Amino acid sequence: MNPQETLIRGLYTAMSQKDQAAVGACYHPEAEFNDLVFSAKGKHIRAMWHMLSEVNTERQMTIGDIEADEGGGRAHWEPSYKFGLTGRRVHNVIDSQFRFKDGLIVWQRDTFDFWRWARMALGVPGVLLGWTPLLRNKIKAKARDNLAKFIAAHPEYQ
Repeated sequence: MNPQETLIRGLYTAMSQKDQAAVGACYHPEAEFNDLVFSAKGKHIRAMWHMLSEVNTERQMTIGDIEADEGGGRAHWEPSYKFGLTGRRVHNVIDSQFRFKDGLIVWQRDTFDFWRWARMALGVPGVLLGWTPLLRNKIKAKARDNLAKFIAAHPEYQ
């Protein structure tokens, strides 16, 4: 396993162990993260993962298909957790892409099927509206507000 693959595996191991210091140590200070719900930069990426580890309880994770070199990498991972807002069980299927700088993650983009996620996380509203930009934008706004509140309550992320 090369250093970039080791870094990616270390990120997911730290996330599964809720080791916030180790998660943060995987990201470059100039890092950017994006998925269908969150956009975060720098230390706010660590705050995002910290917040998610607290609100999405009973989390388990499988990690596989990690490939990387100096130019970039990818990984497939499947977190299973109880969604904090509804208490419903979610099994998400995520593909991540990475870029590296100075031996750390400087860019990460996660993709997943939002409608599939919404059906599991939200139940009937997710089934009916999970495919619409309306629900996606509402979830993004709620996530952005929750992250801002989390950061305000945790000075280490300000």
